[in-house]
Amino acid sequence: MVLKVLVVDDSSFFRRRVSEIINGDPRLQVIDCAVNGKDAVEKAAKLKPDVITMDIEMPVMDGITAVREIMQSNPTPILMFSSLTHDGAKATLDALDAGALDFLPKKFEDIARNRDEAVALLQQRVNEIARKRAFMRRPAPAARPTTNAPTPTASRAPVRPMTSSAPSAPTAPAARPASSLARFKASGKRYQLVAIGTSTGGPVALQKVLSGLPANFPMPIVLIQHMPSTFTAAFAQRLNGLCKITVKEAQDGDQLQPGTAYLAPGGMQMMIDGRPGAARVKIIDGGDRMNYKPCVDVTFGSAAKVYNDKVLSMVLTGMGADGRDGARLLKQQGSTVWAQDEESCVVYGMPQAVAKASISTEDLPLDRITERIFVELNLV
Repeated sequence: MVLKVLVVDDSSFFRRRVSEIINGDPRLQVIDCAVNGKDAVEKAAKLKPDVITMDIEMPVMDGITAVREIMQSNPTPILMFSSLTHDGAKATLDALDAGALDFLPKKFEDIARNRDEAVALLQQRVNEIARKRAFMRRPAPAARPTTNAPTPTASRAPVRPMTSSAPSAPTAPAARPASSLARFKASGKRYQLVAIGTSTGGPVALQKVLSGLPANFPMPIVLIQHMPSTFTAAFAQRLNGLCKITVKEAQDGDQLQPGTAYLAPGGMQMMIDGRPGAARVKIIDGGDRMNYKPCVDVTFGSAAKVYNDKVLSMVLTGMGADGRDGARLLKQQGSTVWAQDEESCVVYGMPQAVAKASISTEDLPLDRITERIFVELNLV
């Protein structure tokens, strides 16, 4: 089946350029173009495309407003085109919050090293996010009934640190999601670091997971999100404003502290150095030979060397297989690896690679990962 694409941009040159690339893939067909957000909303309702490509800055109605209206009236997978600037980063993150699934730089030379790679990447992204169309248009499922689920308590309740020593006396429970905890059981393992890797769909996924954690979360968190260098500072700032924990773009020499999440800077590699309790972030040049900068495998691999079996790691939505090799190293050391399940992923690539290799011990829906963290760390 050929996938129908609506191209939205106020530039006739860019509309033509994108259309030519999309039509160059036999699986895709541009069925129409829109010149602004208002035009896009109307054509999305009339034509029912499988995917929409959307510019951000347009007259009459901007792309962010258009995304919001389309997602309310006619949910459709949307790929944003963005400028690689600080303001472009903020606008792109707003578009993802509004419901867009993914983004690419508007300057094709920023996408890949040559035109052929850029063309292939754009075609691949459109095909990948199109798979979410049927899921996005399903009626929302009825809420699961709770079974003897405890009532949530205050979000700032004390949380005890998790170490390798004998368990301490119980403390008051911390805040937790309201859905049932009945299906989850703690493994009894002790952790000193949480590590999360993700790509396409990751900004929204990380926001959902991290925003439910308490300010006094008992260990540091390292985050690896495939993202341009101009985006990571803005993304860390946004997460910091939305979460109770502290979120920052990692800097070379940062000492890992409980209750703080360190986001790998775009275009670089983030490694963990030192020893548990005195570990530091090491930021190194991304290198031309690495496909991903930052790379989940690099950070996970370094965490395995420092923390051995004390890492709780997760591979969330994303294209490709980054994270599989690093997760394997973590598992070999005795650490825990979870993967996001297929249905809740924007792109089931990275988690699938981990699951197919029998590395992950659990495949979890996005809306229950925070809950599962609470149970595993005995914070309930």
